[in-house]
Amino acid sequence: MGGCELLDHGLPALATRGASPAAFDERCIRTGCVAPRSHIPDILPRRALPARRLTRLDATRDLHHGPLAAEPLKGTLIVVEGTDGVGRSTHIGLLKEWLESGGHAVLDTGMARSALAGKGLKAALEGHTLGGLTMSLFYATDFADRLEHEMIPALRAGFVVLTDRYTYSLMARAVVRGADPEWVSGVYDFALAPDITIYLRASVDELVNRVVQTSGFNYWESGMDLRLGQDMFDSFVEYQSRLLQALDAMAVTHGFHVVDATASIELVSEQLKALIEPLLERA
Repeated sequence: MGGCELLDHGLPALATRGASPAAFDERCIRTGCVAPRSHIPDILPRRALPARRLTRLDATRDLHHGPLAAEPLKGTLIVVEGTDGVGRSTHIGLLKEWLESGGHAVLDTGMARSALAGKGLKAALEGHTLGGLTMSLFYATDFADRLEHEMIPALRAGFVVLTDRYTYSLMARAVVRGADPEWVSGVYDFALAPDITIYLRASVDELVNRVVQTSGFNYWESGMDLRLGQDMFDSFVEYQSRLLQALDAMAVTHGFHVVDATASIELVSEQLKALIEPLLERA
């Protein structure tokens, strides 16, 4: 298994304006392929930022008290990324059941679940009053607390850590809301690089169908704070389109394994297992 290292959040340079990402939706997405670069300018910076690296055998940082003694991180960090309504929770649940049945200790985590900030973040989101900067810092606090008190201890103990989204979604959301990409990158420069990032991808039309048939449109998932449309439907389409393009661009620079989330649950599940099994064999 490759060493877990400090994540280079240098965001991708954009390709020149060209083919729309719609072309990405029109062809079959095979396991392991990579997404095209976004064609929307200025949503992500045009140059990669310098990386600071941290291997599993190097010291990790206590976020409050400075460097810790060097300890190996024996576990496996698996990230499942994707936009709202794409099926991340379903597949993380299936992966956890599969891993535990194979004798692996598993920690599953996700946004707004930290002991420090989770409840406060959820309460704040209910009020529909958070500004973009405040929201970004609230989510960063939640992530930092989970990394320090959940993920790193579990990795030291040899657990498989399954995380429902990671810094990629947090950064994409912040940039779409107008945050400076270089500032956002610096906020998360302490994050560990995952052993694998799996990107569940579906077109906006597919996301709309799923949301309509299940939970309905959500204020924040529709980007209503950005006033992108006359109603939740229009805003959802525009907001999720922007998130898709940001994540597609990251998929190129960070080597996401892209999986077509429109396939059957059974087929997607088998594809995820096939991607993860080699990591478990090297652990």
